[in-house]
Amino acid sequence: MNNTALSADQPRGRAWLATGALGISAFAIVTSELAPVGMLQALAQTFQQTAAQTGQVVTVYGWVAALAALLSVALPARISRKTLLVTLMLLLALASLAAAQAPGFPLFMAARLAGAIAHGVFWALIGSVAVQLVPAEKLGRATAVIFGGVSAASVLGVPLASYLAAVTGWREAFTVISLLALVTACALLRTLPALALSAAQPLRSCGHLLKNPRLLTVYAATACIISAHFAAFTYVEPLLRDVRHVPAAMIAALLLVSGLAGLAGNVIAGRLIDRHLKPLVCFALLTGAAALGTLALSFAMPLWLTGALLAVWRAGMAIVFVGLQTLLLRRAGAQTAAASALYVAVFNAAIGSGALVGGVLLTMTGLPHMVLLAAVIIAAAIALL
Repeated sequence: MNNTALSADQPRGRAWLATGALGISAFAIVTSELAPVGMLQALAQTFQQTAAQTGQVVTVYGWVAALAALLSVALPARISRKTLLVTLMLLLALASLAAAQAPGFPLFMAARLAGAIAHGVFWALIGSVAVQLVPAEKLGRATAVIFGGVSAASVLGVPLASYLAAVTGWREAFTVISLLALVTACALLRTLPALALSAAQPLRSCGHLLKNPRLLTVYAATACIISAHFAAFTYVEPLLRDVRHVPAAMIAALLLVSGLAGLAGNVIAGRLIDRHLKPLVCFALLTGAAALGTLALSFAMPLWLTGALLAVWRAGMAIVFVGLQTLLLRRAGAQTAAASALYVAVFNAAIGSGALVGGVLLTMTGLPHMVLLAAVIIAAAIALL
């Protein structure tokens, strides 16, 4: 697996096969990341922990992934990026298998942290790889394909892992995730072409990126939008149950529909974002924020309207995720690797911060006010773009 520059006449079909393999990789990574959310009670019972203690698995995972992404800019250029991507998926497979076999909570946590390292470095590399796979005018579509794996994980991967945990046990669910990661590693090995050298950069190069106002606005918008989104999304179940008074039996169905709406948002982004990036992202921000804010209001509404608002929120945010990544890659120029690493670090740190701040505000102000504030912040972020 040499690391020579990607030739200009790289077969177009193979490039899109490789892009699809990266999308499947995103599916496996995000499924692994979020799987414990649907297994917290089972994990807590197995390891004799409280639900709050077990929930630290998700929190620490996000912060370790952010740190790994930031440190990835210093990876030596002599390490083949194709080899590295395949190795990271193998590490995720081994980490998931180790989690499935862990006899105690400390070893389970250690296995999860190994997976978080693979997660952070993989996402830091994926932007610079996408730039090499497809022409610049198709970059938005390629990003949509990759982020489609993220949406598919929330629609199919996480519910399926939760279902397997309920039916066969959480250890079996992590074993299936391990097999999925192994299959994905094989797909990357077969489809990825040789990738151009990416020189190692000192960590201070990330500080230099923050002096670029065009990149700084993307990072600031990402921090605001992702923190606000996950402050609300972390508590979407009590939002539907306690504020919108959705019957418990219907919550799972609404979440499934909203996840499908997220996939639709990816499709829309893939078709339009290369030609209409800023207008599309701004429109998605406003409509998503308006839908979220309406969900936080206490007036009565029919169930179908609640589902529609939830779907608009998720579809809008899916478009925004693709748009922010595409905007970053367009503005990064020759600094794609470092810019992507810093972006992934900001993104993952914002997820953890959003969930933490959302919990604090929930206690201080109540759920409706917290969600309404999140909607206002998402809408206000349009000023940064």
